[in-house]
Formats: sequence, C-alpha cells, structure tokens
Amino acid sequence: MVEVNGKPILTHCFEQLAELGADELVVVVGYRKQDIIDHYGDEFEGIPITYAHQREQQGLAHALLTVEEHIDDDFMLILGDNIFDANLEDVVRRQQEDRADAAFLVEEVDWDEASRYGVCDTNKYGEVTDVVEKPEDPPSNLVMTGFYTFSPAIFHACHLVQPSNRGEYEISEAIDLLIQSGRTIDAIGIEGWRVDVGYPEDRDRAEKLVQGKDPVEQ
Repeated sequence: MVEVNGKPILTHCFEQLAELGADELVVVVGYRKQDIIDHYGDEFEGIPITYAHQREQQGLAHALLTVEEHIDDDFMLILGDNIFDANLEDVVRRQQEDRADAAFLVEEVDWDEASRYGVCDTNKYGEVTDVVEKPEDPPSNLVMTGFYTFSPAIFHACHLVQPSNRGEYEISEAIDLLIQSGRTIDAIGIEGWRVDVGYPEDRDRAEKLVQGKDPVEQ
C-alpha cells in the first residue's frame, strides 16, 4: 500500500494486469490485510477481486497454494511490491503460443547483486534449465523479476516443495521441480525497467521513473 506517484503499488499492479486482460484478481493478503480489503473492496475497475489469506509468511510457493482453489487455468502472477514499465505482454504471449508450463521476465544484474534474487540458467533457446534461490555463489547474473505466467501444474510442484535453509517454501524450487519433470519453462529478457520496492530509496527511484525522470539526476 506504499504510494508511488500518488497511488499504492498494488494499484499499479492491478492496472497492468487489467491491461493484460485479467478477468479476475486473486489477491494474497496477510499482514494488515484489512487495509487492502477496505481500500479495494470486491472489484477493481469492474474486475472482481477474491482475497486469499496467507496466515504466515512462509514463502512464495506457500502463498501460491492459498489461491489454488480459485484457479483452474493458466494465470499471471505479479508480486505486489514491484513496479514495471516493461514487456509483460511478451511473457503472456510466449506461454500462450508455446504452451509452456511457465514463463517469466528476467533481467541481468550486477554479479554482486545476483545473490539477492532467484538466479536462473538458460539454454540457447531461452528455456530455463536451472533455478536457485538467493545463492551464495550465483551460477549466473540472470535473475527472475516479479512477473510470471503459470499453468496449474505449478500447484502440484508447490505441494512437493520442502522448506529451504531460510525456512520458506521457495517458488524457485517449485519451478526447478517442473524443469526436472520435463516441463518447458521460458525466460524472456526484460525490455524497459522494473523496481522492487523494498526500501525508501527504491520508492523514490520508482517514482522518478514513473514520472519519466532520470533516477540518477539530483
């Protein structure tokens, strides 16, 4: 609910999902969930909203399982602390055209930052061959961003995930299980920008980018 350029980050997310053709929004809530429910109610710009309660923050794979009963087809996933101005439609189109079981946006980061993210390797066709969550020694500097598309196969994989060393059920582990079972996972390079808003300086950078300003300018 932190505001960027005069509206909550979630509103930016909802607007992008609406532009991509979402016909329902399923929102995972937990901490201060009532603030979100009170703000948005049961619809956003005519799109119905369903809320799923994650009682404990145990990782993204765990969060996904809270929405399993509401989803029976391919779906988009956007993390509610990310703001994009990027080629999200390419991810949706790739899954629709190739019938992949997952596709997601990736970007190259500085090597010393890669350990903060889910890191992936790809083959020459752009298919993901390995995913590691926040590795101490990253195998590449190609990281997952906060936008994905999945088929319902991801739910079965999430059920098989075991807690990581961080005590969380990692989405990267679920994706890796799909890869090991022979499923096709596609990575699409980002064109544009995204900001993962975790700190005040991230919010300030995102606001400048939304306003079309150079975030390095003073």
